Formats: sequence, structure tokens, C-alpha cells
Amino acid sequence: MAFARTCAVALVGVEGVVVEVQADLEPGVAAFSLVGLADKSLSESRDRVRAAVINSGAPWPQKKLTVGLSPAAVPKCGSGFDLAVACSVLAAAERIDPRVIADVMMIGELALDGRVRPVRGVLPAVLTAADAGYRQVVVPEQAAGEAALVPDVAVLGVRSLRQLIAVLADEPVPEEPAPEELGPHATAPGAGWGHPPSGHLSGPPAGEAPPDMAEVSGQRVARRALEVAAAGRHHLLLKGAPGAGKTMLAERLPGLLPPLTRQESLEVTAVHSVGGSLPPGRPLVDRPPYCAPHHSASMAALVGGGSGLPRPGAMSLAHHGVLFLDEAAEMSGQVLDALRQPLESGQVVVARAAGTVRMPARVLLVLATNPCPCGRHGSPGGDCECLPSVVRRYRARLSGPLLDRVDLRVPVDPVSRAELVAAGGGESTAVVAERVHAARERARVRYADAGWRTNGEVPGHELRTRWVPQPGALARAEQDLDRGLLTARGLDRVLRVAWTVADLAGRGRPTAQDVDAALELRTGVRRGAGVAGSLP
Repeated sequence: MAFARTCAVALVGVEGVVVEVQADLEPGVAAFSLVGLADKSLSESRDRVRAAVINSGAPWPQKKLTVGLSPAAVPKCGSGFDLAVACSVLAAAERIDPRVIADVMMIGELALDGRVRPVRGVLPAVLTAADAGYRQVVVPEQAAGEAALVPDVAVLGVRSLRQLIAVLADEPVPEEPAPEELGPHATAPGAGWGHPPSGHLSGPPAGEAPPDMAEVSGQRVARRALEVAAAGRHHLLLKGAPGAGKTMLAERLPGLLPPLTRQESLEVTAVHSVGGSLPPGRPLVDRPPYCAPHHSASMAALVGGGSGLPRPGAMSLAHHGVLFLDEAAEMSGQVLDALRQPLESGQVVVARAAGTVRMPARVLLVLATNPCPCGRHGSPGGDCECLPSVVRRYRARLSGPLLDRVDLRVPVDPVSRAELVAAGGGESTAVVAERVHAARERARVRYADAGWRTNGEVPGHELRTRWVPQPGALARAEQDLDRGLLTARGLDRVLRVAWTVADLAGRGRPTAQDVDAALELRTGVRRGAGVAGSLP
């Protein structure tokens, strides 16, 4: 009897589980059995591995072959186990030394001719390997840059199974045609194990400039709301006629957000790796993502799901960034209401028969909607023909519980001719982003001991007990609560926004003016000096 083992990773959502891949050869009729709760694509690896081994010049063992994936109770899917299965079989057949691969993590799909192809989820898989104590990882050469983001792990990028066999057997490494897209840290197999740099940050693509706030004409209140949303990570609703600039404003919000921290970048990159949306040549996402799904998006597309184990949806792909839902009133009410729990908890929990998956979803939500189906209701000179009942039903598509979680609700009025042709636009993105960064730094320092970074994350109880506003500042908000115009959650969110307004203005504690500005941004009703008087 011959036995060998190596390791791979089974991904459940964006979390990984180390899987031991065991190969056992026994005398008997030649057969290949794969056990361990494998899905259809993984079961098909028997044919891929056999063809890849033979076409790589290695003999296929003519014995009874059993490959086990342990732990057997964990669902396993995808073609990323091919490389581990092939090497364990070759080690059991004594083509390579079983001791060499015993503590090596292998991730990759095999083509029938032996080429190693990239798979989704390399970064979370390597992170799982590192947490489990593995220090040697084999990945496809195209994914070597992504794997190299994990520190203290030796990454070997290979182009083919022939090259990997040569490296493991300490033989001359054959030349192989270069793949079409290589990562920036692809390690030449002939050089053996190496530690590629782990501090690589991808920059913006050449020639691409982010949209500038200076291009927005007019919309003073909406621009201020965008600044408050970015500074405190407050959810935002933009409501107005078509062509008023709702989408234009939302597209400029990511440029106001600070760059991602190293930990945030790894979290976002892991989600995009599992989702298969990492751009070529940019293994690390270092800027806040922006995701704008179509209003016909399904539940699975928005919050995650699909057949088998769930995959990340738009809400997870926008983790630590902006999720923009244009034409929100045209979306399914059931799909929109599915956002309520993730907006509170910062994660999506999807339960399926195959298992329960948790995916991160700490997003800044921006909703945009028209006032009625034709979009002209309430507009000056607008000839709206929608019946009042139709307008009410249209607005009711955004449920009360969902809107209660939206901190800022801002009307976006059509731009006048004078504003449109006026020389010189408003402040640029760089100027506004500087104030946003300063406000976020004040919040970070204030909450340093508690672990929060933005006002939008702080529980209302903490703001009412540990970080209280000036005496009497909440008088108007408490009156609205008594009259039923605010819920308890709404009062907490007004207080969060008031702290953000105070941070932008450089004040140590929110004043009554700051609370009035927060109430105006939430209700659209002018209070005292209003937004214009409370912000710089």
C-alpha cells in the first residue's frame, strides 16, 4: 500500500477551511474513487487530473486509487483542488517524495494538457493557510501576485504540472509558454520557493481619473449631504426628477472616501477574489469599491446566493465602499427589504440547504428615486399626469423600515439655467475630501479606545451616555420623537449625523445648530439655520 497527502482549501463564502487531500494506492482493479462530499465540478477532477498527469509525461498508476478529502463533512466545490489531487496521486505512486508535499498548500485547476489555470478565491484561501500555520503555497502563476499579499508565506507560481513536478523532484524545470495575464509578483518556478513582497498596492489604471465634484452644477444641499455621508458613513437617499443629477452625485461619492487601510484592503480583495471580479494586474483593491447593480437585480445578485453554496452579491462586493441603487423604487420590494438586516449588522447571512454563509457587507448605501413613475411630480412646470394613488403606491415601494435606516434624505431639484452656465463650478473632490478626512480623523481619535472609526458605526446608547452633545441640543429631536415623527432608531441616527456635522465644522460636541442640520438632512424640513448654516 502507498499513501501520500497534501493540503488544499475549501471556501465557504469568503471563509476557508483547510482540507487534507489524501491518496491511497492498493493492489486491485484500476479505478479512481474520489470521496469527501465533492460537488459536480470537483467530481469531474478525476478525468482532468488523469489527463493532466499523462500529458505531463508522468505514468498513471494502474492500481485501485482512492482520494479522500478530509474533513468529509465540509462541502467542497470548484476545480481548485485539482493540483492537490494530482500531486497526492503522484506522491503515492512515488513519482515525487511524499514528505515534500505533506506541509504544502496547493491551489489551482488543471487543464487536460497539464497547464495550471487560475481559480477564484486565492487570497482568502492563502489567508486560511497562513492562519493554519502553512508557510508554503503553490498557486497558478497568474495568481501569484494575489497570494503574495499574505505576509510570511512562500509563494510558488507555476504554469504547468510538469514544472511543479520538476520543482518538487529537484529536477531541471522545463520551459512553458507564458500565460496571457501574469501577476506582478509571479515567481519563476526555477527559482524555487520565495517570499514575494507583500506590500504591493495597485494604483489607478493609466489615464483614468475619478469623477470630480467640481463638475456638479448647483445642488448645494445635495453636495453637503454627500460630504456628511462620506465623513460619517451615513446612508443616503437622493430623490428628484430625472436629469437633476442624482447619479452624477452618487458616482462622485467614492472619491470623497479615504483610501482603504491595509486590513480593509485585504477584506475587500478577498471578497472580489471569491466573486471573480479582481481586475487583471491589480491583485490588491486599495480604493473604496463602487457597485451600482441594475434595478432589475435579483435577491441573489444583490445580497448573495445562487445554487449550491452562496456567492457574494453586490452588497458584499461593495464592502467598505459605496453601493448605489439607482431607480430604487423600480426594484422589487422584497429585494430592497433584504437589505435591512445587513445595514444594521454589517454582514450578510445566507442560509441554504448546503450550509450557512456569512459575508462582509459594511457599505455606504445610496438610494436614488424619482418622485413618481413619470418623474415630473412636484417639478416647476412639470406636467405630471400620475394619479395621486399611483404616486402614493410608487413612493410606498421604499418601505418604512428600510427608510428608517437611511440617515440622510435629500431632495435633488432640477438645476436652473443660471447654475448650469455659471462660470466656475463648486469645490473640487480634493478640497471636499480633505475636510472629510479631517472629520474622520477626529472621529477615529475620539473612538480609539472603543474600536469604532466612524460615527455611523457607534451605537446610539453610547452617544447618549459616553459622548453626549451640548445641554439642550437634542430638544427639537426629542420633540419630534414625542410627536411620533422620529423612531428611537431615527433619534439615534440624527445624533450620529449631528456628531458628523460637528466634526466637519471642527466642534468638540454637537450643538443645537448641528442637531437642527441633522434633522433637516433626515426630514427635508428646514430647522433654524439649517444645513447651510451648520457646515463650513
